[in-house]
Amino acid sequence: MDWARRRRAERGARRLEAAGARALTRLDRLGPAWHIVDWPRTDPAQLHWSDADADERAGFLAIGPGGVFAVTVADHGRSRVLIAGDVVQINGKRPPYVSEARRDAKRAGRAMSAAVGLTVPVTPVLTFVGNGVISVHGLPRDCLVATDRELDRLLVAGGARISPVTASKLTAVASQPATWMNTSYRAGGDYRWQEPGRTAADKRPPRR
Repeated sequence: MDWARRRRAERGARRLEAAGARALTRLDRLGPAWHIVDWPRTDPAQLHWSDADADERAGFLAIGPGGVFAVTVADHGRSRVLIAGDVVQINGKRPPYVSEARRDAKRAGRAMSAAVGLTVPVTPVLTFVGNGVISVHGLPRDCLVATDRELDRLLVAGGARISPVTASKLTAVASQPATWMNTSYRAGGDYRWQEPGRTAADKRPPRR
């Protein structure tokens, strides 16, 4: 039985790795302005949990002109996916993908904000990889949803919220292991975030 469980876990890990690779391949189209960071989605304090508690999703951070996105990749294979707001149903089951994607984004935002000394907004993105039909009856709030084929277009749809310099600095912060261990990285007085409706190219209003 242990051997069979290990084999299933190995097959699942390879399948999940392939799903994550498909999503990353799509992001190659975004160009050098975008950066991908493989971050530890599992809190170090939870590493003592058993393998049975491990989730079946891959994930990474995408950082670019549009901001910081915590991308969660869910492999649904040939199964049909039903999405109704926060509810995702696959093969009669309702995995908490949306709530977990929000949780990951909040954790990433807290860690990066603590590291730079400013609030760093992180947007959750739930990405489905597979050949099955996806039926949508209402999208969740505060969580973007796309297939791997649409992921690149989704990330650039928000325009330019941060400058290339800020994107590079945030990538450096996210790439530091100390960031995810709740250790201060550096002060971030020169990180620039634009207000909704503005872009990094807009001129700042004169101070009065």
